[in-house]
Amino acid sequence: MSAAIIIPARYASTRLPGKPLLSETGKPLIQYAYEQAMKAKRASQVVVATDDARIKAVVEGFGGAAMMTRGDHDTGSARAAEAAGALDADIIVNLQGDEPEIDPAHIDRVIDLVAKHNAFAATLVCAFPPEARAGHGSPDDPSAVKAILGKRLEDDAFEVWYFTRHICPYPRLPDGAISHPEQYYLHLGIYAFARENLLTFAQTPPGVLERAEKLEQLRILEAGGRIVAGLVSTATPGIDTRGDYDAFVRRQTARR
Repeated sequence: MSAAIIIPARYASTRLPGKPLLSETGKPLIQYAYEQAMKAKRASQVVVATDDARIKAVVEGFGGAAMMTRGDHDTGSARAAEAAGALDADIIVNLQGDEPEIDPAHIDRVIDLVAKHNAFAATLVCAFPPEARAGHGSPDDPSAVKAILGKRLEDDAFEVWYFTRHICPYPRLPDGAISHPEQYYLHLGIYAFARENLLTFAQTPPGVLERAEKLEQLRILEAGGRIVAGLVSTATPGIDTRGDYDAFVRRQTARR
């Protein structure tokens, strides 16, 4: 089965405007994600889908492929679906452009999962680190999306029952403290779809759960679709804020 990676990228990020073009390391952020995607062995093409001519020009400037999409998409998945309509591929990976350190093996993993288990979509999770007791990056952080895993399909793959911003299962301790963070699973924002499933997803209206939690993957579960999650050892850091980007710059500088 053929696979393509689509990287949706927009200029008008709420928390970090112009994020794909930040280039304090010497090259734009979007280029890092593109180059990591190109290292995946299971995909035959990588395309940046954007609504901004500046991003398209930069991608083409470093030798990448880019296509223009509409400017009214609410989500990266909707933008990826528009781009997927123009591609000849059986499987589409939706990879965020703010994942400059994504492990290419993780991309291959979601492609293999969606093909092997015939799921509506495949994604990845990892256990929270044992030291993540409270605050940012811990299970009680609403920005850290938790996956509730169900049936085990193989040693490191499960069906997903639910995704939530809340602590689930709730720790029924006297102070509600989390004693074992490693028993909670962090959702990593990469997806693989059969091409037709992605197009169907983009045309399905959000349901009650998605509107409540502001998590678009719940649309799949509400519609009766099946999501498979692969368990990986660690998450690579995404870039959401200026602080995230500054930390990324420091890591790149240290590697030189």
